[in-house]
Amino acid sequence: MDHSHHMEMSYMDHNSTMPPSHHHPTTSASHSHGGGDSNMMMMMPMTFYFGFKNVQLLFSGLVINTAGEMAGAFVAVFLLAMFYEGLKIARESLLRKSQVSIRYNSMPVPGPNGTILMETHKTVGQQMLSFPHLLQTVLHIIQVVISYFLMLIFMTYNGYLCIAVAAGAGTGYFLFSWKKAVVVDITEHCH
Repeated sequence: MDHSHHMEMSYMDHNSTMPPSHHHPTTSASHSHGGGDSNMMMMMPMTFYFGFKNVQLLFSGLVINTAGEMAGAFVAVFLLAMFYEGLKIARESLLRKSQVSIRYNSMPVPGPNGTILMETHKTVGQQMLSFPHLLQTVLHIIQVVISYFLMLIFMTYNGYLCIAVAAGAGTGYFLFSWKKAVVVDITEHCH
């Protein structure tokens, strides 16, 4: 008879940060017959919760168990989210500085009162085998990895860590994006 579900229930019943679960009379730490580590059967919460006991953060050895550890994790996640926003803006800035070829294209667009206006678009490019493109590629990889880390942190459903991700991203955007040039094309209708 398979009793693996007992291990899941046992772990969930003793984890104070998890939402209350159905208590089965035979679920206890000594009742598991699987012989394995009950942490391997840990169920992820599927609702938001605020707690700091047994909160696993990205890696199996990185478990938050105290309020101080949660405060440290909050600061670290906040800074990681800020860094992510700064990295996005830095990559855009580096891309503008490293543009090699510039081409201008003009096209007629309808103007007021039946007139025709000439609209000019600037097209820029990079060389594939260049240091700026290699640097952009490495920074892109770092940006993607950080974005997945932030997503996985948010998916812990821990309210403190979710707030750290959102607040860090918002603060990073506020601090780094104010210099960003925003170009609005009035003929663009898909925003």
